[in-house]
Amino acid sequence: MRLSWCLLPIVVAALATAVPSRAEELALRAPVPSRILLDLQRREISVVLDGRMRGSWPVAIGDPKTPTPHGGFAILRKEVNPIYVSNKSGQRKELSGPTSPIGDRYLAFHRNGRGEFGIHGTPWPHWVKTRAAVSLGCVRMLNDHVRQLFDLVDVGTSLEIR
Repeated sequence: MRLSWCLLPIVVAALATAVPSRAEELALRAPVPSRILLDLQRREISVVLDGRMRGSWPVAIGDPKTPTPHGGFAILRKEVNPIYVSNKSGQRKELSGPTSPIGDRYLAFHRNGRGEFGIHGTPWPHWVKTRAAVSLGCVRMLNDHVRQLFDLVDVGTSLEIR
């Protein structure tokens, strides 16, 4: 899937009316012995595996005008080297890898009328290190940290955002 920033403005209407695929339905119901916890106030994400905390990392979250959603979710899709599409210069440009605006790992967790939300890397570590509220609702992590998270969880892992 090609991604334009975090929210996909070109396909928002299609996603808002899309029916979840069988894989996504199963991912939401699959019993998974791990979970991801995102504390928006502390701007920190962690993973619990078999009852033990494994990793805790700083994050940047959604701007107050485009907030990161609250609630219970599940990882819908994991993608290595997602493609970021930019039309800023008036020309279509596709970027992927650690220097793209979404880094080299992407974990989708929610779709609604605004688009798709994910946990992803960033080439701008300052925003994560300062735990800023700057995104369009996605959760930004340092590239090294999102790779660790990516390797620890599977599609279907529950995500609690509070």
